[in-house]
Order: sequence, then C-alpha cells, then structure tokens
Amino acid sequence: MSKLVGAIDQGTTSTRFVIFDEQGTLVTHHQMELEQHSPQPGWMEHDPYDILDSVRTCMLHAIHKLEGLGYTTRDLTSVGITNQRETTIVWDKLTGQPLHPAILWSDARTLETVQQLTKKANDNTHILEPICGLPLTTYFTAVKLRWLLDNVPVVAQAQEQGRLCFGTMDTWLIYNLTGGAENGIMVTDVTNASRTMLMNIHTLEWSPEALSFFGLDQVQLPKIVSSSQIYGELSDGPLAGIPIAGCLGDQQSALVGQKCFSAGDAKNTYGTGCFMLFNTGDQPVVSTNGLLSTVAYQFGDNSPAYALEGSVAVAGSSINWLRDNLRVIQNTHQLNELAAQVDDSAGTYFVTAFAGLFAPYWNDSARGTLCGLTQFTRLEHICRATLESVCFQSKAILDAMNKDSGKPLRSLKVDGGMSNSDLCMQIQANLLGISVERPLMRESTALGAAIAAGLAIGVWKNMEDLESVNNQGKTTFENAISSEKRDTMYDGWMKAVESSYGWASPTAPQPCQVSA
Repeated sequence: MSKLVGAIDQGTTSTRFVIFDEQGTLVTHHQMELEQHSPQPGWMEHDPYDILDSVRTCMLHAIHKLEGLGYTTRDLTSVGITNQRETTIVWDKLTGQPLHPAILWSDARTLETVQQLTKKANDNTHILEPICGLPLTTYFTAVKLRWLLDNVPVVAQAQEQGRLCFGTMDTWLIYNLTGGAENGIMVTDVTNASRTMLMNIHTLEWSPEALSFFGLDQVQLPKIVSSSQIYGELSDGPLAGIPIAGCLGDQQSALVGQKCFSAGDAKNTYGTGCFMLFNTGDQPVVSTNGLLSTVAYQFGDNSPAYALEGSVAVAGSSINWLRDNLRVIQNTHQLNELAAQVDDSAGTYFVTAFAGLFAPYWNDSARGTLCGLTQFTRLEHICRATLESVCFQSKAILDAMNKDSGKPLRSLKVDGGMSNSDLCMQIQANLLGISVERPLMRESTALGAAIAAGLAIGVWKNMEDLESVNNQGKTTFENAISSEKRDTMYDGWMKAVESSYGWASPTAPQPCQVSA
C-alpha cells in the first residue's frame, strides 16, 4: 500500500478531511458545511466548538471511508492542517474555553478601531508595513484582537489577569487536537503568523513594536514554528498518536499544492474570497501598488519563501448571496447556465464590496453596488456580472503584481470552487489576456498541507520528489478577445468601483486608491 497523508482543510464555509497518496491522488475525503453567524450587519462569526467538532467528525467519517477501501489507520503517516486565515479566537488559559465567538477574516466590525489606530499612527496606515508587510485595515488579526479587548469585558479581564490566550484557527485546532487545556501544544506557523500584523516577516518572530502599538501586553501568544515539522500528536480518536506535521494558511497552502516553488510562479484560488499569490523568492517585496507582503512557506529549518498577495473579500460568497439573500438562483450550476445564455453583461457591473474592498483598493467604506442597469437588463446579465466581478478584481491584482515585480506574468494557475466553471475561467483568461491553467485534481489547498506534513516525516525526501505529485493533467484557457474590448470593459469596471466608495463611512481611511 502507498503511504498516505491526511489534511484538515478548515475553511470559511466548510470543513474537510482529505487523504492523499504519494502521487498526490485523492484517495477519499469527507466534508461538512459550517454555519456562519451574523449578529449585526458586517459582523461574521463562528462558534469555535462547532469548528472543532466539524474537524473531528470529518476525520472520523473519512477514516471509515478509507477502511472501506482496504486501508487501515496505520497507512496514514501524518496529518497537515490548512485553515481560514485572520480569523481570531481568544480563550482562557486555565480552562481552555473560548471567551467569545471566533471573528471571521471578512468581518467588518473593526472599522472604528482602524480609524482610532490610524489616528494614533498620525494618519499613516502603513506605519507597521516595514515590519509586518501589511497595512492597517479591518482584515487582519491584531485589529480584531484590539476590538475584543476594547469591547468585551471578559476578554479585557482575562488580559489583566494574564490568562488570555490568542490564536488564529490553526492554533486553536492544534491546541485542542493535541490535548487542549491539559497539555495542548500552542503554536502557529509562519504563514498564519504573517497575517496577524504582529510578526516581523524578516526575523519570523513576534515584533515588540507591533505588540506595543496594539497594546497587547500580557496576551499569551503561540510559538511561531515552520510550516513543515512535527508539532505534536493527535491525542484522541481513531488517529490518536499520529503526528500533526504540517501547517499553512489556506492561500499559502494552495500555492504549495500548485507547486509554485520558483520565484515568478503565481496562483489564484477562487473560494469564499479570491486570493492571488505571487512567489517572490527568498526576500519579501514591499508593494507600492496596494498588495501585501507575506510569508509563502517555510519547510523545516530552510529559509522561508515570500509572496506578494492580492485578496478579494467576496468571490464564491457572492453566488451564495444571490442564492440565499435574493433567492434568484438555486445553486452555482444554475448561475453558470444563466450567465452562459448571454454574450456579455450588457454594461452591468456588480461590485461585490459587501464589507469593503481589499487589494489593491483597500477601501473599508465601499459597499456592494450594481451599476449600469437598464430596462434591457435581465437576471442573466446580473449572473454574468457576478462572475465578471471576481475576474475584474483578479485583473486589478495581477496588474499590481506585474508593476511590483517588473516581470509580467505569462500564465496563471487556478483552483478553488469557482474555477470549476469553464465560463468563469474563460472570462478570466479574456480579462487578463494570458493563459489560465486549471489542474485536473483541484484540491490544491488540502494537497499543500499534505505536502508540508509529508515532507516533515519523510514521505517525500526533498523538493525533487514532489515533481511527480499531482501530474494528472490540466485544462488551459486562452484569451479570446481583443485588447480594445478588454480595455473598454475594464474602464467600465473602474467607474463602478469608484461609485461603490463612501457608503459605510465618508471618513473611512482610504490608503490606496484605484489607479489605471
């Protein structure tokens, strides 16, 4: 039997446990949808115990499926974890119990907190960027933690008494899966730590300057570790004793799963949000075009790799909004069918800024906007505009990456739920003017975590061993429109973006403006 590696893929809308063999072939998996809570407009939360229970349930069901295929738990060598990033959890050091629901990465409640911090920084939203690679915005973890300390008395009291534990989703999972309050291991990998605004991306250590700026003294922080090493063993369940040996934030994990190991390689993941990462090699690149500098991965004691990242807050979740809020479609398949019935969006633009715009705009005051509607507009045009919205925002990010890197990208590797749509990927190729490559096996995010774990325990000895992983083939989409048409479409998009500004707060900080 082939050696197997498992991956916990804990996302915003679902949790999965995926098992791969040495060739990167998906052997089996189990998935559960997750309930999100929105107690107020712009607020997004998870129950931390729901997350933990979903992980354990998915592992249990996946193992039952694995045994039905003739394997045993002894064939599983290790487990990796990949997770939704920036989502913030706080808990009591003494009891291990959460002190507040998890605040999701896309949550927008911290707008006022950002304004207060920006004022503290003399209106310089980039004050910590030389240290952490990130601007001040509602997106990142430290801002959410500051909000909790300012607005939730039980959290502030725990800080005063020195029993406040803080972590992102990876820390919460590893802590609980290795024993919790009794003897759980409290770590975070460099990729997740690089999204908190608290880690120095040059030294890979917690930054005293950043901690002081946010006022986070007496907070119990996890130990920063590499993305590929043995952190501890699962403490219970059918996989008790199996090492947890890999950990990556979901977008960095997709970069690893797509094997973007060379400087200049890039991938785009179309999930709840949309995230493009561009490998910049062994040195971080400070963006001058509204992108983020982040750690791409670190394997063992090797030097880290860095990436430029552009993030779109709303991608697949815009389809859910049409389905669940407007109730004009029943599922993603129907949206694609409707969008394919028209040749274009008839001048309709849908800026899906439900909680502001991320890279390269970084405008917290933007809100969702439908533009260009006429009596001719039909549901089909709005469905197509929904797909185009994600592709336009991805173009804005790629244009910024090309400017920062000085080396225009010639092809883009893609994965994630929306990449299953041939129409969406063709629109993306048209708007980028380059080829878009989609692998046959598209579980890139889970595969990245499995690769990290497998490298740590020797399933793969080195990077050369990974050349044969996930080579089942790919589909390539080529540009099919003229540059003139592309420019005309994009000019309309720019106008639509500008019209989305200022709805949440006319005084909201706007560190990066739309540029042509």
